[in-house]
Amino acid sequence: MSNMSQQRRHIETILSYGGHQAIGNSTLPELIGRSWQRCLNEYGLDPSRPRPARIVTQQTLLEHQDSVDELLNVARAGVEQLFTQVASLGYVLLLSDYRGITVQFLGNTKDDERLHKAGLYLGADWSEQYAGTCAVGTCIQEQQALTCHRTNHFDSSHINLTCTAAPIKDPFGQLLAVLDISALDSPRTSDSQNFALHLTQLYARLIEDAYFLRRYRHSLIFKCDQSRELVQVNGQLLFALDEQGQVLAANTAGRDLLSQCQVIGQPSISLPNLLECQWRDILSITYESKDGIRAFRLAGTQQTLFGMLIEPTLNVSYQRHLSNVLANQEEPVSELDCLCADDPAMRKTISLAKRLRHRDMNLLILGDTGTGKEVLAQAIHTSSQRSEEPFVAVNCAAIPESLIESELFGYAPGTFTGGRAKGAKGLIQQAHGGTLFLDEIGDMPLHLQTRLLRVLAEGQVLPLGAVQPVNIDIRVLAATHCDLSQRIADGHFREDLFYRLNGATLKLPTLNARADKQYLIQILLKKINPSVRLRADAMSALLAYSWPGNIRQLKNTLTFAEAICTSDEITVQHLPEEFMNHHPHTEVSHLSLRTTPSVISTAMQDRPSDSSECASLLELLQQQRWNVSAVARILGISRPTVYRRMAKQHIVQPKNW
Repeated sequence: MSNMSQQRRHIETILSYGGHQAIGNSTLPELIGRSWQRCLNEYGLDPSRPRPARIVTQQTLLEHQDSVDELLNVARAGVEQLFTQVASLGYVLLLSDYRGITVQFLGNTKDDERLHKAGLYLGADWSEQYAGTCAVGTCIQEQQALTCHRTNHFDSSHINLTCTAAPIKDPFGQLLAVLDISALDSPRTSDSQNFALHLTQLYARLIEDAYFLRRYRHSLIFKCDQSRELVQVNGQLLFALDEQGQVLAANTAGRDLLSQCQVIGQPSISLPNLLECQWRDILSITYESKDGIRAFRLAGTQQTLFGMLIEPTLNVSYQRHLSNVLANQEEPVSELDCLCADDPAMRKTISLAKRLRHRDMNLLILGDTGTGKEVLAQAIHTSSQRSEEPFVAVNCAAIPESLIESELFGYAPGTFTGGRAKGAKGLIQQAHGGTLFLDEIGDMPLHLQTRLLRVLAEGQVLPLGAVQPVNIDIRVLAATHCDLSQRIADGHFREDLFYRLNGATLKLPTLNARADKQYLIQILLKKINPSVRLRADAMSALLAYSWPGNIRQLKNTLTFAEAICTSDEITVQHLPEEFMNHHPHTEVSHLSLRTTPSVISTAMQDRPSDSSECASLLELLQQQRWNVSAVARILGISRPTVYRRMAKQHIVQPKNW
């Protein structure tokens, strides 16, 4: 079909569309359909009368360039970098201001005449009011990135062009400029421009963020992302802050987040409130975090954001304020600090534990089974003024109900047949001067709750069979995974005992919810065997797992992996079988790893070991011309496992291979 025929058909399509079709009933993208209707109904443009490209005068161009001079200085590097990516594919690059005038242009000079005629030129007016539906003009009107491909254009003289544009906005969401890449000739399908759209959006964001950083270079900037590994190089969200932590401005991703949290538009937005933390938690990131990054929890959600600071330049007031904040930093307590890295929920719990550790106040520790309730209780005791006195732990769910009373309260001589002649001190009395830890307090029988309440109220314990009570000085730390409020409502737990125990509540998150899983994995493995390390595939599998058994399950898993590992490196092949299903890039070994002594023993022997299997492995290696990778794929095991079997079976590759 000739170009004239194509133009005639295009004009007929637009006129038909404007007269008889609604946006929703057309295969045309909706935003293009809305633009066509604006061109016909608002601007009065006639598709049968194509308009020549309009290039503004040199003086007018200078005025437009002056109005965006600061942006042009920032954008230049990004514009040039993008052009080098797309020039060989036949694209030119345009940067227009918010009115649609091209203030920067990069293109191939050999196509200069065609580009000038098409309007792909410096000073060209691509506003929708003049040029009709086009990438730049429609991007200005719709405030979103788009591709205007061939016959999407309103003007029939543009139907061979493909143009992709993305908006660049200022820190308050107002349009600053439009970044566009266009080609004179392109494939017929619009799908061919999908990558162009993503690439243009990427560079528009880079330019926008560079402008944001320049604009607020004298303010503190909080940069964050959902990925710890990428936040320093590609942090998606930027917030400029004043000295009290109020948000001065945010980039597009930051404003989207504020909108989702329904706080945008409020007279003042506090970043510490948004991240459920203290202002000093943000200010001290650079000075207290080893990698200059800290995890935060978004208010009202389970979403974790990893943040870092970009400190202001030449801001004496900020430096003075920072010094005052850091001078009042929280006292380090090694026994408690080692329990977490930078998980937001754990930071709150540890901070509260530090402040309360010296107080003679009973504490209630809440958390799922295996989250480390006893470990926290032990750390509180060890870091307290009672550290030289006993720490006595009692699992209220593990002691048989027939024995728990005598175990807790002790008994006088002659109380029981077969009992000790001199009687016995109960666990409560053994904790005198120190700390009594009551684990799974929610499972304590109701009649014993009454006796415990009396002990806490009077500071005395009456052993079974005794006449005189014994004075005691204890601090009680109680823990449970139960919902005590529901237990109280059901009549299974005394409300008055709950208030005696609950001087303050310390909550432990599940392992799956923690942002510092990698830290915990490394710390636990170091305790099990300092000389063993985790290979990346094993660490990835551990981080991807859901951990229904929490830290207790993690400890068991690492102990198992270390037991069957025959070198100083744990791989994903050494993890229990359930971890294979959580690691899609791992080939599951034929060896079924289960946490039973027989399988651990078998695994450590690294079967097969008999002579027939030795011969089979040798034969397979010879068949594959000693290609160990190929053998590993055939057997469904890792290359290190093949090498270990070769070593154990004394199979040596011939020197001539």
